[in-house]
Amino acid sequence: MCTRYAFDITQPELKEIIDIAKNSALTAKFVDTHARPLTTDGEVRPTDIVPVIAPNSKGEKCIFPMQWGFTARDNKRTLFNARLETASEKPTFKSSWQSHRCIIPASHYYEWEHFKSPNGKVKTGDKYAIQPTGCATTWLCGLYRIEDGYPVFVVLTKEPTEDLAKIHDRMPLMLPKEKINDWINPSSNPADLIQFALSDTVAEPVN
Repeated sequence: MCTRYAFDITQPELKEIIDIAKNSALTAKFVDTHARPLTTDGEVRPTDIVPVIAPNSKGEKCIFPMQWGFTARDNKRTLFNARLETASEKPTFKSSWQSHRCIIPASHYYEWEHFKSPNGKVKTGDKYAIQPTGCATTWLCGLYRIEDGYPVFVVLTKEPTEDLAKIHDRMPLMLPKEKINDWINPSSNPADLIQFALSDTVAEPVN
């Protein structure tokens, strides 16, 4: 599960991405129609509008503003994550899995510790900031599509590593920077790229 991540605008790589998104004509259109600004620093929440990496109509890597969340098929819910194990089969995600994949840049993502209390109920504990070891920027894998003329996205999640399983039973799919082009390429097979998922992470409690 991934429903929070963060930008650190002091990181040069993220600042460059954010600056490009700020100057996008689509960002201005989002602001006019959704009455919401582009999120450019700090914590990102579901339904926020943020910079996302995806191919343009020519297949070139570009940065677009996108809103976080797919409208569910029942039109009653908004979906923020897609399970890696079933994304290629679920009607809501199948088409995006095949040809509309994106990368969500972040400094790190947040997760809350989940544990069972003595009465068996799941409770929420400490909040952690998590990122791949040795990486200043975290590249989250996602899927996107167009809803009502605007791009929206979800974050792909997978089974956690042994260490992260102590915090939560899901984690986002993250790839190294050199695999970004392959992931967003509509003609590539995403299943072939899962083997490159980053699993060595650093998790620090957030006060």
